[in-house]
Amino acid sequence: MTHGETVRAAIEELRKALGSLENALDMRFDREREHGEVEGEVRRVNADRSRLAQELDQSEFRANRLEEVNREVSRRLVTAMETIRAVLDR
Repeated sequence: MTHGETVRAAIEELRKALGSLENALDMRFDREREHGEVEGEVRRVNADRSRLAQELDQSEFRANRLEEVNREVSRRLVTAMETIRAVLDR
C-alpha cells in the first residue's frame, strides 16, 4: 500500500468514525428530548391528579353536607307529619 492509499484509508476510517459519532449523538439527543417530554407529561399528570384529588375532597364535603341537610329535612318532615296526624285525630 502506498503512502497516498494509506492516507486515503485513514481518512475513510475517520469519516466512518465521525459518522458513527454523529449517529450516537443524534440518538443521545433524541433520548434526552424524549426524556424531557416524559418528565413534562409526568408533571402534567401530577398536576391533574392534585387537581382531581382536591375536587374529590370538595365533592365529598358537599355530599356529606347534603346528607346532613337531608337528615334534618327528613326529621322535620316526620315532625310535621306527626303534628298533622295529631291535629287530624282530635
